[in-house]
Amino acid sequence: MREVVIAGYLRTAQSRSRPDDPSKDCFHRLRADELLARLLPEVIERTGLDPGQIDDFLVGSALGVSEQWTFGGRNPLFLADLPNTIAAKFIDQQCGSSMACVHVAFMEIATGVSDVVLAGGMEHMTRVPMNMLAGGSDIIAQNPRLFEDERYRHWDMPTAVNMGLTAEKIFSRTDFTREDLDRWGARSHELAMRASENGFFSKEILPIEVEKDDGGTTIIDRDQSVRSSATAKGMAGLKPVFRENGVITAGNSSPLNAGASSMVLMAKEKARAEGITPLATIRSIGFAGVDPTIMGHGPVPASRKALSMAGLTAGEIDFWEINEAFCIVALNCIKELNIQPEKVNVMGGATAIGHPLGATGIRLVGTLARILETRQCRYGCANACCGGGQGVATIIERETYDC
Repeated sequence: MREVVIAGYLRTAQSRSRPDDPSKDCFHRLRADELLARLLPEVIERTGLDPGQIDDFLVGSALGVSEQWTFGGRNPLFLADLPNTIAAKFIDQQCGSSMACVHVAFMEIATGVSDVVLAGGMEHMTRVPMNMLAGGSDIIAQNPRLFEDERYRHWDMPTAVNMGLTAEKIFSRTDFTREDLDRWGARSHELAMRASENGFFSKEILPIEVEKDDGGTTIIDRDQSVRSSATAKGMAGLKPVFRENGVITAGNSSPLNAGASSMVLMAKEKARAEGITPLATIRSIGFAGVDPTIMGHGPVPASRKALSMAGLTAGEIDFWEINEAFCIVALNCIKELNIQPEKVNVMGGATAIGHPLGATGIRLVGTLARILETRQCRYGCANACCGGGQGVATIIERETYDC
């Protein structure tokens, strides 16, 4: 098995999606595949490769319907004017879709099928909102065994469709309080704002010029959901969104967003031959299924699988990127894996940065690689829960480190 490295990573900023008022989304005039197509040539050029060297292109999205249908992954390639010789695939693992692209790329390269793989993720939650999920009501009707279970009726199911109720259920199984969730949400904004002001994210974000409604243009180069005014005290006044007397609010959950992400993965020997210095080496991957009504628990078994494959313990991981689809997901993972909280989401999490579903997985892995680079540390683990009851995880290593 060959070693696989991350040779390049680039993303867009993440807008604040407004499906009920599209003009308030700064990306509302651009499709998700257009955002991704802006990234692809740039990440290839910055990596130092010729596009003709790419063997495969993998693109992920949680809602691959309407204008996010990719024609088997080919549409973003055509929009980016990349060679027709590059094969392509579309991958759907809901919120883990682009991390699943990284996983498939890892397996292709490790087994020698490909030398260089381009991966991408995208989601536009204004232009393709979650209620456009193809066949939502029909899926419920056609799967009575899934949705008639007593466990689901107790929680006003079908909660396999309502992600917020799955978060409420996880919370009910823990000792955390509503205050814990709000504090974690406020922490996410504080750290993300600090990282943005210090220029950390500017090195992974490609500025995008967009047209405004008045005919002018502006440059979007910062994540739009990060708030300097977010505090735990302020969040305490927000009402529950999904359940009467619940705890999940807009303050301790990820917002709706639009964005795209990209990554170049290579065989380590190929990177050396090309004179490319990798960001990190992928050491292992993990994925797991869980009860769909506790969807947010998925990162726990996925991470355990990845840790086992890497021969590591959770305590040996220097930094974690845990997707904050809901703050309780991160807190539950911290508790179950016995992680030190100060090692988690040190540049802020999705509560602040955003969660454009299909783009998030690559964002987590790429940001983590850059954290290891800036902090000069060795091991990192990125994970995410996935709609339908799944989890994905990726462990990476920086080979030159001081900590």
